[in-house]
Amino acid sequence: MRETMYLITGVMASGKSTISELLASKLGKCVHLRGDVFRRMIVSGREDMSAEPSEEAVRQLYMRYRLAVNAAKTYYDNGFSVVLQDNYYGAELSYMIEQLKDYPVQVVVLCPNVEVIAEREQRRGKVGYTGFTVEYLYSAFLKETPKVGFWLDNSEQSPEQSVDDILLHFGKNE
Repeated sequence: MRETMYLITGVMASGKSTISELLASKLGKCVHLRGDVFRRMIVSGREDMSAEPSEEAVRQLYMRYRLAVNAAKTYYDNGFSVVLQDNYYGAELSYMIEQLKDYPVQVVVLCPNVEVIAEREQRRGKVGYTGFTVEYLYSAFLKETPKVGFWLDNSEQSPEQSVDDILLHFGKNE
């Protein structure tokens, strides 16, 4: 199987981490890059994104994206498939696609319904929605994110079913 890159996005609690990890495990020689790891590496001086982000928070977000892209390219150039997962909302998704334009990137947008996201967010051991509601972010994500790639409503699917659909969609179901 030829190496490829999967760029996985969706709102918080859409299933990105779980599905990305499972997808990577099915691709043989593959890396699961969680873009958020680069945010967490900032020990002091980190400014997180919010409904009204500071200029520094936006600068750090794009630094995180560049670090993730560079890591993804390095792994790919050394024979690995890559599943790159993070929150790429609106224009940020186009930015990431542009940064990876010379690579075989398959874009997957996980898009369960808003009720499922709200339920998952309540069950998670972390709080992602600070400064805005699930409904607000979901609506903005749908409105602002370009309709590119494979949009998957995984509301009623197990992670395994979602991965099977992704592989089938991109013809990787051997």
